[in-house]
Amino acid sequence: MADTQLNKTTFAARVSRVFQCWADAKDNEDYESISDVDALLLVAGDPTADDEPMRKGSCFQQWLLGYEFPSTLFLFQKGKVSILCSASKAKILSQIEHSVPSISIEILARPKGKDTSNDALPNFLAQYASAQRVGSLIKETPSGKLVSEWQTVVNESSSKPQLVDMAPAISALMGIKDEDEIKWTQTAANLTSTLLKHLVAPKLESILDKESKITHDMLASQIETRLGSGEGSSAKGPDLKVWNKGKGLENVDWPSVEFCYPPIIISKSSKSGYDLRYTVESSDDNIAHKGVFIVGFGMRYKSYSTNIGRTFIVDPNPSQQAQYNLLVALQADLLSFMADGVSARDVYQHAVNYIKEKNPELEKFFVKNIGFATGIEFRDAGYILSPKNNKRLRKNMVFNLSLGFTGLTEATGSKYALNLVDTIRVDSHKAVLMTDGVKSSKDTLFFLANESEEEKEKKPKKPPVVPIKNGSPVKQKSVGGKVLRNQTRRAAQDEVHQTALAKLLQHQKELHQNLQAEGLAKFSEDGMGASGKEGKGWKKFQSYKGEGALPAEIEKLRIFVDRKAQTVVLPVYGFAVPFHINTIKNASKNDEGEFTYLRINFQTPGQLAGKKEDTPFEDPDSTFIRSVSYRSPDGHRLDNIVKQINDLKKEANKREQQKKEMADVVEQGNLVEVKGRRPTKMAEAFIRPALDGKRLPGEVEIHQNGIRYLSMGSQKVDILFSNIKHLFFQPCDHELLVIVHLHLKAPIMIGKKKAFDVQFFREATDVQFDETGNRKRKHRYGDEDEIEMEQQERKRRALLNKEIKAFAEKIAEVASSSNGETLELDIPFRELSFEGVPFRTSARLQPTTECLVHLTDPPFLVVTLSEIEIASLERVQYGLKQFDLVFIFKDFTKPPLHINSIQSTQMDDVKNWLDSVDIPMSEGPVNLNWGPIMKHINESPFDFFQGGGWDFLGTSPDDGDQSDLSNSESDFEADPEELAAGTSSDDESNYGSDGSGSDVSGSDFGGGDDDESDEGDDWDELERKAAKSDQKRADGKKAAGSDDSEDERPKKKAAAKSNGKAKGRR
Repeated sequence: MADTQLNKTTFAARVSRVFQCWADAKDNEDYESISDVDALLLVAGDPTADDEPMRKGSCFQQWLLGYEFPSTLFLFQKGKVSILCSASKAKILSQIEHSVPSISIEILARPKGKDTSNDALPNFLAQYASAQRVGSLIKETPSGKLVSEWQTVVNESSSKPQLVDMAPAISALMGIKDEDEIKWTQTAANLTSTLLKHLVAPKLESILDKESKITHDMLASQIETRLGSGEGSSAKGPDLKVWNKGKGLENVDWPSVEFCYPPIIISKSSKSGYDLRYTVESSDDNIAHKGVFIVGFGMRYKSYSTNIGRTFIVDPNPSQQAQYNLLVALQADLLSFMADGVSARDVYQHAVNYIKEKNPELEKFFVKNIGFATGIEFRDAGYILSPKNNKRLRKNMVFNLSLGFTGLTEATGSKYALNLVDTIRVDSHKAVLMTDGVKSSKDTLFFLANESEEEKEKKPKKPPVVPIKNGSPVKQKSVGGKVLRNQTRRAAQDEVHQTALAKLLQHQKELHQNLQAEGLAKFSEDGMGASGKEGKGWKKFQSYKGEGALPAEIEKLRIFVDRKAQTVVLPVYGFAVPFHINTIKNASKNDEGEFTYLRINFQTPGQLAGKKEDTPFEDPDSTFIRSVSYRSPDGHRLDNIVKQINDLKKEANKREQQKKEMADVVEQGNLVEVKGRRPTKMAEAFIRPALDGKRLPGEVEIHQNGIRYLSMGSQKVDILFSNIKHLFFQPCDHELLVIVHLHLKAPIMIGKKKAFDVQFFREATDVQFDETGNRKRKHRYGDEDEIEMEQQERKRRALLNKEIKAFAEKIAEVASSSNGETLELDIPFRELSFEGVPFRTSARLQPTTECLVHLTDPPFLVVTLSEIEIASLERVQYGLKQFDLVFIFKDFTKPPLHINSIQSTQMDDVKNWLDSVDIPMSEGPVNLNWGPIMKHINESPFDFFQGGGWDFLGTSPDDGDQSDLSNSESDFEADPEELAAGTSSDDESNYGSDGSGSDVSGSDFGGGDDDESDEGDDWDELERKAAKSDQKRADGKKAAGSDDSEDERPKKKAAAKSNGKAKGRR
């Protein structure tokens, strides 16, 4: 605290305002409590505990000085301020001694130790005792050593002044905010609104939608961690993914931001019931997924408080909707009523009258007060908006306006409450909102209506058809609800297919438009984006620190390979010159006659060396040695030297490769073990990747901040919850294993290998049951034993699934509590799975809520869907039985993922799944070379998106499927025989008649009598024109009396032999 800097300007302005208001107290009702006092005494004891509200005296200190000074006495007299404190505090407070010219600031420092001769306490007491009436905060009871000494000397004093409560005047002083205070309060309000709009409301909606199991206090702690969590090296800063979405938060001083109180989450399952007080704590029971939910939290910025509270209702009844809408309307009405000069009592009475007018039955449920003034002191008791308070509101006062109904009863008899809270600022003629958002009924009321019922209500019911008396019966199109004609059924299926495809195409069009807009917004004109990574940098290396470190072998002036220093020492003109192995490209030798030649090539700029082409150099314009050659009659020695150099080069390359592979491996923190009880365990579990040694089962334990696997051989693997990205559970319904799979944010070392995925599994097969024929077999015949064994197997698998799933859910629960953010347990959807080849062998790929996974056997595959930029379907051609799927990631530096050889019969399922998870996709007939494509994109992402982005892939899967839609409308088929017939006769050709010699790709879809250009027509239009052209040609021949004999047409047999080429035979 020694380097604490006080704001002298702010102190001077505020202390001057104190004396000015004191002087005008007789004429101003807000300060009448100090109108006839001779002095003001402010006693500050020891600091309050963190879970206790700040005292008004401490708030007044912060308002004056910007800091709290415990164990300090302030005495305000006419034109003078005396401060009694310790020597260390006196050194800091000396900054304000001469800050106010018209007011004398006297600082009385108490000596250290027991030196009573220089004690300033008697001097301070004498000044205090000279007054007749002294204003003080008489309702506060500070504690501490200085306070005890002060009470003792006051009690022993012969003259004691009369004490008057000055709390109302202090409330009025701090209540009216200046320009800086308004600015800081508005920043706090922006923080509060941002947290509500971009975290709390979406999070609660997600929990209710997914029916996630989470306790009230866990959700509250997750909200708190958005400001940061942890201490020391494990500390996390504020979650800027949330805060960057807010307005006016660019220059926030984050250490000055804090919560006013722990966030409050209340639902119908809360033990405490619907309690609207700010001292209530969120309970430790699970959140209900239906009924009324109340959320409240407040935030401080530079000590200035704001508060917000909302009510969310799932499946509300009409009366609850009306009650909530009444609160919203009441708030709007009060904002126009609350203005400078209006009393707190009138504000409350105006609210009650509004309730009486709109719904008199709700008056008895209305809250007893509707808010309070707020600022440095979160709840100022002097300005409570209640029916008994006659204090008047003043311009630039900030209030916490809290409206609500309590004790309301549902039809089932259960109680509930409604609450609507915002922070407002009083202006001259009205009040204005400082916090806002997520207030209208469309944002806070969630309905669970049945869709089928809604559709039934929308469709008007047709009157039943009455048959004519004595006439024929009414014709029915179906019997017993079944379609009679197959063609009708097919037409209905085609219509459904067309409707679904149209929706998919429209959705894909929107996704591609959004993808292009996001790409332009993400990347700036300098060509680099958020995902851009720096290229290779120049790495300095040193063989020896000086001449003294050179090896002794250099004295011989012979080539020497120093493995320890990774250097080759070469003799050059009588000098020993060291070359680090990183400068050497390769070494070779050749024999010519009786001499052997050694050639050493060096790394130099401009070499086309494949992967080494982009090797950076500190100064590429320097002079480089490209190669050096030596001749020697000792061929054996040069053979040995070449071998040593090449071996050293291989070792250096291997080390460099290992270093690159281990670059992303993280050093995890220490696992905090559970104390006082046994950890939750999963016994008889195996781990993959497997540990060294014999394959034996082990135990998985859940601890405070992670999980630990202990093998029988006392080997252990620790995984912290903070490093878990995804958690999966795969049941053994169609597999031999039941699996708990962890996909990590950063790899860890297991044995000598790094692993992004760690899996714990148990085998579903059980051999520990009797397979011998016992007594049962004597009385049973046929398949009874096998049926019973199958039933037992199903039961065993069901129990195993239940046990392991409960363990996985426990991991998710403890991890969510430890991390402060929810870790969802993901289960693969086997019904959406498809076969593909992501690596070298075929694998069953299963979608989950957030990923696409293959967990059954290694190598594992986990693809996070939110990280995918676009999906490209390749080799999509008529006649091919398989196609390929390529995922391009948002991080363009990551290589695309190829999943090959997916069956074409599953293409529609794959498309529908990709569309359902909002992944843009494209189709193409051939495989693309993605290496050069991604290199081009990474060179300038901005130019890439400026040039159309992913449009070069061809847009959504529109082109390939339109032909399918036309099958029901056209019978045209491009048979090889028809193509042969169309090309064999010049008389029947409809193209090339204009003599231009243009190439129309061998197609007869246009021309003839039509003048329209066919360029850009879709398949439906082309087929329609082709059919029309064929019909015209046939009609023309009939009119001319021509007859196509068999001899004039090419034979099918001949056409087949010629691979579709026309060989007409006359």
